[in-house]
Amino acid sequence: MNKNKSVIPQLFDYAGNHKYFTISSWILAAISALVALVPFYYIWRIIREVVAVSPVFSKATHIVSYGWSAVGMSLLAMFLYISALLCSHLAAFRVQTNMRKAMMEHVMKLPMGYIESEGSGKIRKIVAESSAATETFLAHSLPDKAVSYATPVGLIAMLLIFDWRIGLICLVPAVLAFLMMGGMMGEKMQNDMKEYQNALDEMSAEAVEYVRGIPVVKTFGQSVFSFKRFKEAIDKYEKWTITYTIGMRMPMIGFTTAANAVFAALVACSFIFARNGVTDTFLYNILFYIIITPILTVTLMKVAYAGESQMIVRDALNRMYALLDVEPLKEASNPQNPKDSSIKIENIVFTYDEKKTNAIDGISLDIKPGEHVALVGPSGGGKTTLASLVARFWDVKQGSIKIGGVDVRDIASADLMKNVSYVFQDSKLLKMSILDNVRMGKPDVTEAEVVKALKDAMCWDIIEKLPHGINTMIGSKGTYVSGGEAQRISIARAFLKNAPILILDEATAFADPDNENMVQKAFANLAKDKTVIMIAHRLSTVVDADKICVLSDGKIVESGKHDALLAKGGIYDHMWNEYKKSVNWKMGREQDNDKKVTA
Repeated sequence: MNKNKSVIPQLFDYAGNHKYFTISSWILAAISALVALVPFYYIWRIIREVVAVSPVFSKATHIVSYGWSAVGMSLLAMFLYISALLCSHLAAFRVQTNMRKAMMEHVMKLPMGYIESEGSGKIRKIVAESSAATETFLAHSLPDKAVSYATPVGLIAMLLIFDWRIGLICLVPAVLAFLMMGGMMGEKMQNDMKEYQNALDEMSAEAVEYVRGIPVVKTFGQSVFSFKRFKEAIDKYEKWTITYTIGMRMPMIGFTTAANAVFAALVACSFIFARNGVTDTFLYNILFYIIITPILTVTLMKVAYAGESQMIVRDALNRMYALLDVEPLKEASNPQNPKDSSIKIENIVFTYDEKKTNAIDGISLDIKPGEHVALVGPSGGGKTTLASLVARFWDVKQGSIKIGGVDVRDIASADLMKNVSYVFQDSKLLKMSILDNVRMGKPDVTEAEVVKALKDAMCWDIIEKLPHGINTMIGSKGTYVSGGEAQRISIARAFLKNAPILILDEATAFADPDNENMVQKAFANLAKDKTVIMIAHRLSTVVDADKICVLSDGKIVESGKHDALLAKGGIYDHMWNEYKKSVNWKMGREQDNDKKVTA
């Protein structure tokens, strides 16, 4: 895709043969604009005949024929314009569809780590709004642009035919308006439009986070000022819009004044050319210009808005290309299959693109088939990053990660996903039935197999209380489940997939105590005979792990079994003591509450 092309050729790349519909819409819209001027001529003929025969109006014998001619030409112009819109919409919808397909096909190839770090909301906004901007531009703005270009051509011809002197004077304000509009629509305007979209995107993203935090805000009696980033985004947007508005104030006043100054030109013409008396011809011509010149003002406004919409589309295309420019992970040229479920991590280094320090700094780790390894440590130590690298959400910068003796970069993506199941801490259910949600783990399974997976994942108590069982719809126009229940249903997917390697990323983080107990039982069933990497902040869940690795600053600083790590008296021992204190504090609070209730 050549990004150096102008906007329309870039859009044509996505239109295919439908680009001819766009070209047809321009032609039809331009013809409709010229035809739409003809009724004004007939209206002028009616006024001229009425003035000429006044006060004996019975002599005005052509009024009806002129009137029907005006109506007929108006209907023809309307039909042509509707046909133009029909063609433009057909092309616009095809372009929008192809753009969304191209972006989503590319997104499906992108590293999972990129999607997680960018956030689904931001990517969805680019996919939806970029294509929507082009749809509006192709379906409406371009036909209107053709009208706004064809109309002045017809107007100039009509203005100069009746009285070229008056016509030239009427064109002076239009030329001034075009010059002022050109000053507003330059490169600076394009940069301003980009800054506007950036400020708007930032404010929208922060607004979503603020809305999600409303329970906290209300509980603790806070205001918007407590959400510093949201407040800063609002202030930034306010500052930009005010500065931009003030900067554009004088050019816009000049443009609007010049565009509406045609009547002032007609007044000037009347004083200049009527000094020696008013002839019938001059009077008829002035009447015609009074009727026709308001169209010039409307046309100038359309041209201005068409230019603005093109800038919006150019910015939308730039955002789309920024997404398409993200490189997907390279597929193996000679793919190999893992021999077993062992994992060998050899001196790996990884840095996020926007960071200066290494997120993973020289880690080596051997995990035998069927071994259960827990990753613990302070927040930001690199636990999730390490687990993500094993699943190849990113590629390491140095070193290698091997599964079954094969570098993950030499395993086909589809085969790697068959060997690794990843259960996120915030599992998501899609807006479909529970049956279809679970089937995502393995689309070709029977309903009976889904039922077994749900039972193995300790989900049957959830299913029994739902109105339509496993066919109950989740989400809008359906049923909502709690975070812990959603987690159990997502575990059922992993049961169906039955991958030999299981990665659990703080998978009980969003579960209440009852659900956590059920989730732990589900994990116990799921982890049998599997190689497991478990990230945990509740240390009680890792005491039976075959190996516990303590990560800090991207390095493994301690490793071993639970009792051996406690005996060292290091970081793990300190974390365990702090964890026991927090558990005892919670239990103490619960006992106090029970005593109060009993009293």
